[in-house]
Amino acid sequence: MVSDRGLDVLRAIVQDYVETREPVGSKSIVERHSFGVSAATIRNDMALLEDEELITAPHTSSGRVPTDKGYRVFVNHLAELRPLTSAQRSAITAFLGAPADLDDMLGRTVRALTQLTGQVALVQYPSFERASITHVELVHLGGSRLVVVLVTDTGRVSQRLMAGPEPLEESDVATLRAQVSVLVTGRPVREGTQRVAQALAETLTDSRADRALGALLRTVGEELDEFRQDRLVMAGSANLARAEGDFRGSIYPLLEAIEEQVTLLRLMGEMVADEQGLAASIGRENEAFGLVEASVVASDYDTTGGQARVGVLGPTRMDYSSNLAAVRAVAHYLSRLLEEDERAR
Repeated sequence: MVSDRGLDVLRAIVQDYVETREPVGSKSIVERHSFGVSAATIRNDMALLEDEELITAPHTSSGRVPTDKGYRVFVNHLAELRPLTSAQRSAITAFLGAPADLDDMLGRTVRALTQLTGQVALVQYPSFERASITHVELVHLGGSRLVVVLVTDTGRVSQRLMAGPEPLEESDVATLRAQVSVLVTGRPVREGTQRVAQALAETLTDSRADRALGALLRTVGEELDEFRQDRLVMAGSANLARAEGDFRGSIYPLLEAIEEQVTLLRLMGEMVADEQGLAASIGRENEAFGLVEASVVASDYDTTGGQARVGVLGPTRMDYSSNLAAVRAVAHYLSRLLEEDERAR
């Protein structure tokens, strides 16, 4: 069993290693922290921590560094979330202020978070499966080209350029808009998707009007499918290259996960949050996802009809206290913006 002082020593080792990137020895702990005991006593505490596999020696006769297990104990029991400074809070307000739409809001969110933490920032799109479609608009660009615009009650706006099979008149565009609006407006995305699929199956291709409607229904169906898919917005991938020295192996698996998104979506979906809505997945806990040298910390944020997550990805040697505080603050601000937007509609 590790004593209370031993846990305080572990906290000191984690904090000093994160700050200095150097293995931490008993002498430096005595010099940097007020334990009121000798270096020999600290060495005994460190030996017990090593027996518990909470710290390890990367080289013979070197200081000690935290293990993944040590980081986990730190996050669960020892980390004290540092209050954000007024400058950091002002930065969040400046980044997230007055977004144009949800896409803009989430893009601003990850830019703010990567600036605050120096890590790769991630934010899940809210699930729009239960959102309702409030408006359909078609903008005729001439010939057979249309911009198809779909708007939901959650603030999601989709714009898609399509080229129909034949040139259209303005009267054709008005008819097509009315036909699609009847199918989807005021209905949840899931139901709208089903109605569009059914209408497409029943649409003939004998006439010019039918062919135009079929092309439009396929476009609308594809956009509604996009609404139902989980997606991530990310920023700060270049930070991985700058932190490459913190990874023992290649950073390629992380870059691949960022590019593919599916792995990160699964990981963020499976992380278990505490009572504050905060979650962390550290090092070897990510083995099933091929990310054993990385950590993810995340916070839930409230959305219309549910929750999604915002977080950061980086090396296991990260400042967990500051990063958890940053993701929590950004998540709270994002929840408030979405709530205000919901009340305004």
